[in-house]
Amino acid sequence: MVELSASALFELAAIAIGAGVVGGILAGLLGVGGGIVIVPALYFALTMTGMPPDLTMKMAVGTSLATIVFTSLSSSLGHYRRGAIDTDLLKLWAPSILVGVVGGSLLGAYVSGKVLVAVFATVALVVAADMIFRKGRADPQPRGFSRRVWALFGVIAGALSAMMGIGGGTICVPLLNFLGYDIRRAVGTSAAIGFIIGLPGALIYAATGLGAEGLPPLSLGYVNLAAAAVIVPLTTVFSQVGVKLAHSIPRRALRLSFGAFLLVTSVRMFIDLMKG
Repeated sequence: MVELSASALFELAAIAIGAGVVGGILAGLLGVGGGIVIVPALYFALTMTGMPPDLTMKMAVGTSLATIVFTSLSSSLGHYRRGAIDTDLLKLWAPSILVGVVGGSLLGAYVSGKVLVAVFATVALVVAADMIFRKGRADPQPRGFSRRVWALFGVIAGALSAMMGIGGGTICVPLLNFLGYDIRRAVGTSAAIGFIIGLPGALIYAATGLGAEGLPPLSLGYVNLAAAAVIVPLTTVFSQVGVKLAHSIPRRALRLSFGAFLLVTSVRMFIDLMKG
């Protein structure tokens, strides 16, 4: 267990509050569960405390997954009320995503933290380019792949999301949009998928981190309960603001907003990798 100074605790709390507000809005707006904000925010905040880099990313990912459990429930409820969730796809994808999450979480808990940063930054960059440069179809319709192919997509989305500590929206929104889903329906369905990813992912990161050296105070394995307690109330409240925005702004603007944010996040994390 490491000791943190009062100033370090204050900085960590301030960043957690900011991540909670912004992450909540983006969770509802983009269906991303908030992890795409929370992971890099916690990563940089914990880095400032002097925590070892390898441990820092694992703590950021595990804590993010814990917050996503609650954020996704709040966000998906708002989208469900607007008819923007494909329940049939959820039933089809739930088992395969769960398989991917278990595999991705176990792998993410044991590989180098720098590998996790590289995976996060690379996937975010590819997704950003797709969302910015590919034009959406005027009459989106889901493509007619077999159930096995759809299940394979679910395993891949679950594994990558668990390794990155995100709710699935970063992977699932562009994937579903590419597969023919309307962007708003892709956002709503991805918000619900966040719960399927967040719960088992958080439990695995908590279990695999038990007894690890150098954990900050109030940590359960690789999940910091103090940071989660600050973030969760903010993300659940502000996710409803994001839901309203998602159903009021033009579809193209929604795609560009998603892509631009991912691009900035990816570049910042690549810079951090090169410094390391």
